Amino acid sequence: MKKFFIAFIISLIFSISAFAAVNVNTASKEELETLDGIGPVKAQAIVDYRKKNGNFKSIDDLVNVDGIGEVTVKNIKSQAKVSGKTTVTAPEKAMKEEKTEKKTEKKTEKMDAKKDTKADKKETKKDAKPADAKDKAKK
Repeated sequence: MKKFFIAFIISLIFSISAFAAVNVNTASKEELETLDGIGPVKAQAIVDYRKKNGNFKSIDDLVNVDGIGEVTVKNIKSQAKVSGKTTVTAPEKAMKEEKTEKKTEKKTEKMDAKKDTKADKKETKKDAKPADAKDKAKK
């Protein structure tokens, strides 16, 4: 039931995000980070580029920013704009943070599982050595 509720909330947030848009010409670094594929480094690069070169004329102009390629621009086209107000909702930012936390947890779990496996193998080897020694002593 808990998983169903979480899935429902996530789908609701995604449907809300379809109506949200980030104006890349006026958005803060934090607002830019709500875009798919834009983390702190890319967001800062957008802000720096904007300060140096002025406003973007189209979303496609983002390819001129260091670290942003055509794939990233394609991924954010539906979420970004070059005019109007930025309409980022708080759940979007929370959702992105939650995704990041889940990825970190999964990586940690994998690392812990590898450590446990290595430790189990060492224990097995330790247990096997005395038994081999006993067998040799009997012969």
